[in-house]
Amino acid sequence: MRVSVIGCGYLGAVHAAAMAKLGHEVVGVDVDATKVATLSAGDAPFYEPGLPGLLAEVRSTGRLSFTTDIAEAAGSDVHFVCVGTPQKHGEFGADLTYVDAAVASLLPHLGPGEVVVGKSTVPVGTAEAIAARVADAQPEATVLWNPEFLREGFAVQDTLHPDRIVIGAPATDAGERATAVLSQVYAIAIAEDTPVVVTDLATAQLVKAAANAFLATKISFINAMAELCEATGANVVALADAIGHDARIGRRFLNAGLGFGGGCLPKDIRAFMARAGELGADQALSFLKEVDAINMRRRVRMVDLARDVCDGSIVGRRVAVLGAAFKPDSDDVRDSPALSVAAQMGLQGATVVVTDPQALDNARRAWPDLRYAETAQQAVADADVVILATEWSEYRALDPAELGALVAHRRMVDGRNVLDPAAWRAAGWTYRALGRP
Repeated sequence: MRVSVIGCGYLGAVHAAAMAKLGHEVVGVDVDATKVATLSAGDAPFYEPGLPGLLAEVRSTGRLSFTTDIAEAAGSDVHFVCVGTPQKHGEFGADLTYVDAAVASLLPHLGPGEVVVGKSTVPVGTAEAIAARVADAQPEATVLWNPEFLREGFAVQDTLHPDRIVIGAPATDAGERATAVLSQVYAIAIAEDTPVVVTDLATAQLVKAAANAFLATKISFINAMAELCEATGANVVALADAIGHDARIGRRFLNAGLGFGGGCLPKDIRAFMARAGELGADQALSFLKEVDAINMRRRVRMVDLARDVCDGSIVGRRVAVLGAAFKPDSDDVRDSPALSVAAQMGLQGATVVVTDPQALDNARRAWPDLRYAETAQQAVADADVVILATEWSEYRALDPAELGALVAHRRMVDGRNVLDPAAWRAAGWTYRALGRP
């Protein structure tokens, strides 16, 4: 099939490459000429494991191209809308500027029988508004909603082998035909017995927001328990292990620490609350305010822990922060807890040195006033305290004795609860972590 992907950021670039891998003829469209040139050369404009190899593979087939000219999307059977929906400046709501612009640019090129498929995370009601605009421009085109469920670091796997496919469609003959077309696009995944949920447009839009809200709630729940553990001397890791054996709860994402960040969870739960308020259902999601608040408190508490191990003051102390990305296997620093902690400590008088295997360039652009080092060993040189803020595998594997020879004082604050306290203490380190005595 011929497929267009409008918006070639994180979601769109991965989706375009994956669609070409599945055998479709794909054109990726983006207004950023530099990004288009990078992708056209077979390079990824961001760090995502597996994507460079996938781009190289499908580039050799001739099935994938990138352009800034939306007219080249004309004649596609399916048009995927994959642009970003950032948080509005000074508000909780989602900024739909890019979605509106993408749809407006596509409308003059839509043909009869073509299918417009939204993948961007949007407030419920957006798909219906887009469908009305499409109907005015091309009555024989149909709008579906097909939310994405990508995890940064696993995006290629999640696109080629999804754990579910959700299709929101109008309850019409045209909706059924469009659903059949989209099912052909995903024929290989469906043949692998991937569950397919076909529902109405409103439900499909709510699925991603609800999933992110549930995940954020689970993370903030265990971090709330960490606060209680600190007040009582209990151990949040053992607590999570114990309650995680309950099949109704499960152990995944019950990891106390610095909390969540990135370009999805924080802004998506805020947009969810904002949209609920617009619909007069704000009380239904009022609990998410505390979910958000708990998450932000973790960053402040991390600074407090560092101050505690430094005898009550970080003024003039040299602090090494291991990690800048909001999670491992990513170079994304949007709303990064690691950089938030680093910046707070810098503002409070510490000399902060940040390192990360992949995110240093993005971190420098976001926080140019911080100091940066290429390796963990360089970052911890003469440090008074070391903070593990992003749980990259190479940081989890650090040898406490070797690292201890480089620092001024052996003080480790584990912001992700991933190190072995006994091993670090045996090597002479003062070890502290969120939610542990």
